[in-house]
Amino acid sequence: MIYAIDFDGYLCKSAWPDIGDPNTDIIEHFKALKAEGHKLILWTCREGQALRDAINWCMKQGLHFDAYNSNLPEMNALFGNDSRKIGADFYCDDKNYWLMPEGD
Repeated sequence: MIYAIDFDGYLCKSAWPDIGDPNTDIIEHFKALKAEGHKLILWTCREGQALRDAINWCMKQGLHFDAYNSNLPEMNALFGNDSRKIGADFYCDDKNYWLMPEGD
């Protein structure tokens, strides 16, 4: 499975432009998924130095990603491009919610 994971407000408490305290339960969850072989994409609005800071912060937490604000290399090869839309099975963000279709 591929997980696109938000940074501010999800992996860490919101403190933009700084980096807030870690949400350790969430971080540990994704470390376990990564260890099981799942693919992780850091999916954030941060770019430039702010993105590099977030990547370094995650690495210090022991959380490593397969891509940063881009699709996985194998997905780019499969479709022949790097679409602006990040392809994932799950989008994990502090702003999302789950809706179940009626009858399910």
